[in-house]
Amino acid sequence: MKNENQIKLFSDHKIRTKWDDEKEEWYFSIVDIIAVLSDSPHPRTYWSKLKTKLKNEGSELYQNWVQLKMPATDGKMRLTDVGDTKQILRLVQSIPSPKAEPFKIILFLSVIFILILLVVSLIYCIMNIGSVS
Repeated sequence: MKNENQIKLFSDHKIRTKWDDEKEEWYFSIVDIIAVLSDSPHPRTYWSKLKTKLKNEGSELYQNWVQLKMPATDGKMRLTDVGDTKQILRLVQSIPSPKAEPFKIILFLSVIFILILLVVSLIYCIMNIGSVS
């Protein structure tokens, strides 16, 4: 995984992200997303309680979280629970919030954008192969 950490803004909140070149997908900091959607003053505690609830329910989401190093508020790289777009969309459905719908739309549009880039790249490759012959 390339060290491509980025910060995305949503409603004046920062969301740490990381791009995986191999899987060609974004990973998002779960705590940052919870901070945006819940307006909780303690998003880490909110995530901890939600994670316990998901575990007790036997949720597939709980079993698939990964941790990646992302910049913390102190500037150091620390392991952070992250989810890919699919996992984050499922997580968003678990958090009652009026901000959930715009967030889902942004995630959906990012997936569409990546798909368009892949199709354009494929067309470009096909055209170059045809011009070599």
